Amino acid sequence: MAAKPDPEALVVHVVPMRRRHLRSVLGIEAEVYPRPWSMSLFMSELGLRAVRAYFVARVGREVVGYAGLMLTGEDGHITTIAVDPAWHRRQVGTRLLLALAHEARARETLNLTLEVRISNRGAQELYRRFGFESVGVRKNYYAETNEDAMIMWANAINTPEYAAHLAALDRTIQGCTTFESPRRW
Repeated sequence: MAAKPDPEALVVHVVPMRRRHLRSVLGIEAEVYPRPWSMSLFMSELGLRAVRAYFVARVGREVVGYAGLMLTGEDGHITTIAVDPAWHRRQVGTRLLLALAHEARARETLNLTLEVRISNRGAQELYRRFGFESVGVRKNYYAETNEDAMIMWANAINTPEYAAHLAALDRTIQGCTTFESPRRW
């Protein structure tokens, strides 16, 4: 792993996930999740471009995080978001969530939802900054650890107010972020 630059000098490229990223994605997946997704599951998801969007965050050539979005009607479901633990506290998750929110808006999604571990306070706080609110609990959602999931929703993401909120969040990020939009269908 390359030396991590000062946050002000950090340049993160958020690009559509491609097959060539999967070895790195699977490495992070195995490190952060007790029951990681398989290569075949990621390949299947990447094949559904009309109703899915997956991104990776790169610093130089290194993949440092990834995130995914499933589109169903007027709702978007954040399927996964993970950052290499060595890159935590560098706003990589914020950049990825911005990419997902912008992609959902571009695809005319009205609401976003996700599940998050009850114990993952850091992720919950990140989601709250994006306007997500807790609406319930899924008991034993994470079967491998018998942990409950908090269900969170962000509504009316198609409004000018939410766009302004995303712009304000973007301005809080140190360093530089470049975003590449996925090719449509």
